[in-house]
Amino acid sequence: MPIGCAVAKRWRPQTPDLGRRIQTGCGKTSEASNRFLSYEDSMVGRPEKSLVSQNGHPQPVKKKHQPHCATSGESTFLDDHGPPVPRVLPFPSQVVYNRVGKCGSRTVLILLRLLSEKHEFNLVSSEIHNRTRLTKHEQVDLIKNISIMPEPFLYTRHVHFLNFTRFRVEQPVYINIIRDPINRFLSNYFFRRFGDWRGEQNHLIRTPGMKDDERYLDINVCILENYPECSNPRTFYIIPYFCGQHPQCREPGVWALERAKQNVLENYLLVGILEELEDVLLLLERLLPHYFTGVLNIYKSPDYKKVGNMTGTVRKHTPTLEALQVLYHRMHYEYDFYRFVRDQFHLAKKKIGLKSVSRPSAYSHDFLRDLALRTPELLEEEEEEEDKPPETTLEDDASWLVNL
Repeated sequence: MPIGCAVAKRWRPQTPDLGRRIQTGCGKTSEASNRFLSYEDSMVGRPEKSLVSQNGHPQPVKKKHQPHCATSGESTFLDDHGPPVPRVLPFPSQVVYNRVGKCGSRTVLILLRLLSEKHEFNLVSSEIHNRTRLTKHEQVDLIKNISIMPEPFLYTRHVHFLNFTRFRVEQPVYINIIRDPINRFLSNYFFRRFGDWRGEQNHLIRTPGMKDDERYLDINVCILENYPECSNPRTFYIIPYFCGQHPQCREPGVWALERAKQNVLENYLLVGILEELEDVLLLLERLLPHYFTGVLNIYKSPDYKKVGNMTGTVRKHTPTLEALQVLYHRMHYEYDFYRFVRDQFHLAKKKIGLKSVSRPSAYSHDFLRDLALRTPELLEEEEEEEDKPPETTLEDDASWLVNL
């Protein structure tokens, strides 16, 4: 930043995905302040990053130095020597939490708000809940908006995995949390209808168009009579968050399952399971200390626990054994993925000396006799709205990209 120009205040988003315009130098404004370089950017020989142009094609970054605008009596050091070397952040400075609906993300968000004040990183939380699948241009816009955020930042939104490298942009660090698929489904089913303890009238505001016959529909009838809400593709929910934006990611099958597993291994620093949330927080504290140091102490504090008591889903009950068996069969790809993530999570715990108790999934074939919902009640996220299909179909095979 040129000498003599006002230092920009800490960036605060005005909209879910766009930061406010801030002063960057000599009376000019920009969408964000000059970015700090991450550790990877400082490595010798690393190729230049790219931004995405308005027509949807990636363009090479052209590094430009703003001319110095020294005023009377001001030092001319910059005129003679150029701008100072950008600060290097010796830790991951771009984190994306593409939170899965009804998997404890509201709990994590409250913790992140407290941590962002404590550790002074930029927390950008999108309020868009019903656009997890994006068109090509929506992907371009979102990636561009994320790429200009001042670092260090943590961006979170309900959105399926985005591969930044396909747009010639540096991939951020991804984190996420999932839970037992049937537990997630039941939590969403009853929350949409009856809300939580913050006020039973809240659900009437979130789902004003829901008729009483739908609101009070018995969940066993919904499952056994194959209502759309209780059958595929609606029950194929978790895997697309990790598979990505390819249309085939939304089709229940082996292709989407294997692609989701591959992305977990290659693109995620950590994917935890809600049933072991304290261990998830402990691992995040170890892996991303500049963001999560002290998170477990906050989570266990009495003041924080009071908040959780107000947001448990009301009127939630367990379906019959027959209905659970049908639902489990419909979700067999989801359970395959859940077991894979759980095993990877336990391997991560083992590396830092944490033990994991081997136990079956809450609704495996051998465990369906026990109908208790074992996932602890946590802060429920806001209404999971129906995801609208994109205006145009995009195959994210990068075939539309310009060869650089």
